[in-house]
Amino acid sequence: MNALLVYPEFPDTFWSFKHALRFIRKKASSPPLGLLTVASMLPPDWGKRLVDMNVAKLTREDLAWADCAFVSGMTVQRASAHQVIDRCKEAGIKIVAGGPLFTTEHEQYDAVDHFVLNEAELTLPPFLEDLEKGEPQRAYATSEFADIEKTPRPTWELADLDSYATMEVQYSRGCPYSCEFCNVTALFGHRPRTKTAPQVVAELNALYGLGWRGSVFFVDDNLIGDRRRLKTELLPALIEWRKDKVGMSFSTEVSINLADDEQLLRMMVEAGFGTVFIGIETPEEASLTECSKNQNLNRDLVEDVRRIQRAGLEVQGGFIVGFDHDNASTFQRLIDFIQKTGIVTAMVGLLQAPHGTMLYERLKGAGRLLEKMSGDNVDGTTNIIPVMDPDLLRNGYKRLVQLLYSPEVYYQRVRTFLREYKPPRVRIPMNPRYVMGNVLALLRSVYRLGIAGKERVQYWKLFLWTLFRRPRSFPLAIRFAIYGYHFRKISQSIFPENGALTVTRR
Repeated sequence: MNALLVYPEFPDTFWSFKHALRFIRKKASSPPLGLLTVASMLPPDWGKRLVDMNVAKLTREDLAWADCAFVSGMTVQRASAHQVIDRCKEAGIKIVAGGPLFTTEHEQYDAVDHFVLNEAELTLPPFLEDLEKGEPQRAYATSEFADIEKTPRPTWELADLDSYATMEVQYSRGCPYSCEFCNVTALFGHRPRTKTAPQVVAELNALYGLGWRGSVFFVDDNLIGDRRRLKTELLPALIEWRKDKVGMSFSTEVSINLADDEQLLRMMVEAGFGTVFIGIETPEEASLTECSKNQNLNRDLVEDVRRIQRAGLEVQGGFIVGFDHDNASTFQRLIDFIQKTGIVTAMVGLLQAPHGTMLYERLKGAGRLLEKMSGDNVDGTTNIIPVMDPDLLRNGYKRLVQLLYSPEVYYQRVRTFLREYKPPRVRIPMNPRYVMGNVLALLRSVYRLGIAGKERVQYWKLFLWTLFRRPRSFPLAIRFAIYGYHFRKISQSIFPENGALTVTRR
């Protein structure tokens, strides 16, 4: 059979980095790791072709070539997924769907022929067996969790690596915490399951062998969920692996208690990690208690962030407004917190209730759920009827987002971070293509931001301040300037200048 693996298009979102990617001439942030892993699980004699609609169009030739289409995606890709399914149906090819979007919403896709839900390591093999016998069922699901030590490495050879800004690998699934609004534990459980260190090193070797020298994102929802195994197995293996490698910086997601473990901080930096995303959510203790974010309670969150920054890790932060215990002062407190900590990449969204979460069930029982959530938690929408006055919530959120990414406030935050941050020494690839790509990105930033941009005054202040006072952080400062351009574009698309704010309830 010829299997077409189709990844639907992302809308223009906070994490798409669409506007920033233009500076480095990349088409998408990262390839679809799930589909590339599924490709490795399909029979070796099948023809396989990846169409990531974020970097290429789904053509008539692709559809004519295929016998079946494997479609995967997340909730935010819902609109594009419907279009993909319609086109595959018109072409007369069988549609097999899986991944987070379909695991939670498969009842709403009548045109799909077969669903392979939950973790494909468990549900794909029985589907393939039944397919070979000519007796495939409509849906394959499981309540069990896979042993990911048996998960094959992704077939990166199917992807055009030059189209992407970063690559992805996965070390673990599951999270030990119980945040009420998070669906990670509903999908993957509370007990972190990990790959072996040799597995991860083999995946990195494969990427390195394909010529990749850029950043690699560990997509784990909490890399430090199994801290003992991380410290005794994976991190020592990564430290050893990097001794004769150039390039390949790492980023990931962790919980705030990383700040409590100085040894772990040192090991992560030595292993090549440069950025960590942390769900901080809110400085309001009552709201943290409300959403069962217990790991963030009774802490000096400002000092925790600074401790991680001083160790050599950039902290990216996730924040939420719209909890039942939030009030009119919450918005300013959140702005003050973000500015004080120097969290440059601060994702602030309205509270949403994903299907399968404890929050969803609680609000459903209280009659406070609206229609489907958009899946984009920074698009100004919510599927929750808030306790706070809706106008107060809308206008407070509008002011917060517009202020955070206004040039003066944003660039001030960049300097605050760079004052605390202790950049580790890294070996930069001297590949002419890599060097020229960075030089061209710098020149484009000079033109678009320093000459043609509204932020040109702030841009040049940061440019000169970093060049003379923090020269080792100069590339990072330019990257932040480019990120800021993207974030402002996103905030302006949600809240047009001088336009009225409309929070769409879906």
